[in-house]
Amino acid sequence: WQLRRELLRLCRRLRPDILHTRNQSALDALVPARLAGVRRTVHGEHGWDMHDLRGAQRKPALLRRLHSPLVGRYITVSKDLERYLVERVGIAPARITQIYNGVDTGRFAPAVKRPAGILPPGFAEGGAVVIGTVGRMQAVKDQATLLLAVAELKRTHPALGAHARVAVVGDGPLLAHLRALAVALRIADVTWLPGARNDVPDVLRTFDVFVLPSLNEGISNTILEAMASGLPMVATAAGGNVELVEDRATGRLFAPGDVGALTGLLADYLADPSRRRADGARARKSAVERFSLATMVARYAAVYDELGAGARP
Repeated sequence: WQLRRELLRLCRRLRPDILHTRNQSALDALVPARLAGVRRTVHGEHGWDMHDLRGAQRKPALLRRLHSPLVGRYITVSKDLERYLVERVGIAPARITQIYNGVDTGRFAPAVKRPAGILPPGFAEGGAVVIGTVGRMQAVKDQATLLLAVAELKRTHPALGAHARVAVVGDGPLLAHLRALAVALRIADVTWLPGARNDVPDVLRTFDVFVLPSLNEGISNTILEAMASGLPMVATAAGGNVELVEDRATGRLFAPGDVGALTGLLADYLADPSRRRADGARARKSAVERFSLATMVARYAAVYDELGAGARP
């Protein structure tokens, strides 16, 4: 209630023409905004809660339904989330605009050659193929499946596995666990877990293949950044991933948690450098043509312009 009182005071002071909230926690701002006289509202849905990865729980859906009279327009970053609002929450399709996230295709771009001084010394020498992922170290991202697949690759495909290197970049509560898992799987010597990095564009340019093993996603900004960097994608067929990755064109899809399937897909990419290059080039083309920042910004601006028609100067 203290939060709501503070939001009420803030809305009265700022007098916004449009309030844009995002995800379940921000629903708390809608009533204070209405009491403060704000009549134009946008609510965005950007992803899934770790405790409700399929949107099956009743309480979150009920909270969204109860707040729906206070929302003027909904925005979802994926068609999967749009379906959730329509089928589970009961929002009319005409009230929803689906807008994909955008990526800075200038900042995230392919490397002419692998940048030096980022990977550990000797890590990517001698024909090494770097399999990488970037994300917070939490259960929903399931980086453990990637480590298990690399260990299985080295066991079942020793000739290919000898060239495999794995980079798991990011910080979070499971970082120590993943480092211990790499040791237990006997792949610590070919695994790089540096924690958080502030040079992700350059880090991506050190990869040869990008893997996103998440249990579910809204629209993954990391996938978009990796696509713009010209990397072939290997991602779970979950949530918005299937809307970004075109199977057998820009990458490959597999079921969440399926270590065997991921192992096979990694083996295919290690065995075929030309496929890596071709899929990576198509991923880059898709990022530039479909997921640019300019396209995203223009679509958000159109929603604001429509809602703001007749607003004070």
